[in-house]
Amino acid sequence: MPNGVSMQKSTQKIIISLICCLLPAFALADTVKIRADAPDRHVVVKGDTLWDISAKFFNDPWQWPQIWGLNKDTITDPHWIYPGDVIVLDRASGTLNIGETAATGAVQAEAAKGAAVEAEVMETAKAEVKGADAGTARTSQSDITKLSPRVRILPSDHNAIPSIPGSDIGAFLSQPLIIEEDGLSGGPTIVGTYEQRVLLGKDDIAYVNGLPVDKGLIWQIYRPGQKLVDPDSKEVLGYEANYLGEAQVQKFDNISTLKITKAIQEINKGDHLTYPSEVVTNNYLPRAPEGKIAARVISIYGGVSQAGQYSIITLNKGRRDGLENGHVLALYSKGEELKREKITLPDVRYGLIFVFRTFDKVAYALVMQTNLPVQVLDTALTP
Repeated sequence: MPNGVSMQKSTQKIIISLICCLLPAFALADTVKIRADAPDRHVVVKGDTLWDISAKFFNDPWQWPQIWGLNKDTITDPHWIYPGDVIVLDRASGTLNIGETAATGAVQAEAAKGAAVEAEVMETAKAEVKGADAGTARTSQSDITKLSPRVRILPSDHNAIPSIPGSDIGAFLSQPLIIEEDGLSGGPTIVGTYEQRVLLGKDDIAYVNGLPVDKGLIWQIYRPGQKLVDPDSKEVLGYEANYLGEAQVQKFDNISTLKITKAIQEINKGDHLTYPSEVVTNNYLPRAPEGKIAARVISIYGGVSQAGQYSIITLNKGRRDGLENGHVLALYSKGEELKREKITLPDVRYGLIFVFRTFDKVAYALVMQTNLPVQVLDTALTP
């Protein structure tokens, strides 16, 4: 009887172990779905993005940990996919892998050929030296083959394909477009213009007060924009700063002299200056937030009322709420109210956004997929 109990317990342990082994596979099958028209492989070309490549193979291209077999330590700043790489789909595991490229094979063949030639030269040189030592032969200087170092070409991180289209968000990565309340007040301000011009453009001269000498010669010019207010709590989250252009210091003084080097809008007396912020990288792998995020769209870049694919939107959540660069959120529109029936239909999920720059209280996101126009006050939730 005890033996029977032991065998039963052993059988239970084996069954539990098998279930534990199979659970990840079941979870993967439930969360990652291969497209019906997915190719077996894809050769990366310039202009590809990680999102685009994954979308060729899977219905949910943002599910990067499963798709690429990554862990939390390798989830950000990838720098490992380059033009010419061959992306191979493993249908059994539902993951993508980087296969050997034609370019890689050619480089390896050339390296092998070079190594063989070097080995042959070395053997010849050894034989000649041995013969000379034995007094059986002499080698003139012209007979000696000199070996030169070979250049090993490695791909640069700058050639790595980005997560999302960089051209759509470039300006948003290099400019501090969200400022705290009164964040620009008290800082350097344009107080006068050469020949008292009302509007300034490229190559015009401006006079600025309060310009520190230890921040460099290059400055960005801003004008305070709309107030960003949380639609739920009514808290003032900050202000959008309208980027106008750049200027370079010609002379530091109590009233410093600057030359406008770039102007994308007309610059006026009273506009503010701030030194350039550090450029933020956009090479983040899309991923779902670990916790529950419930954000609202509070503005659409350009002052329009609706947004489409690759538009920039502002959310009322930021770093303090757990939002990070690379987070993907699902967009929902409010369900329709049926007044006659006195019911409200469920909210409708219609798109995905990619958070690419976060501030303390707000964040910028790029609309990656949408079936409906994005509107202010729409909801963005953890997918």
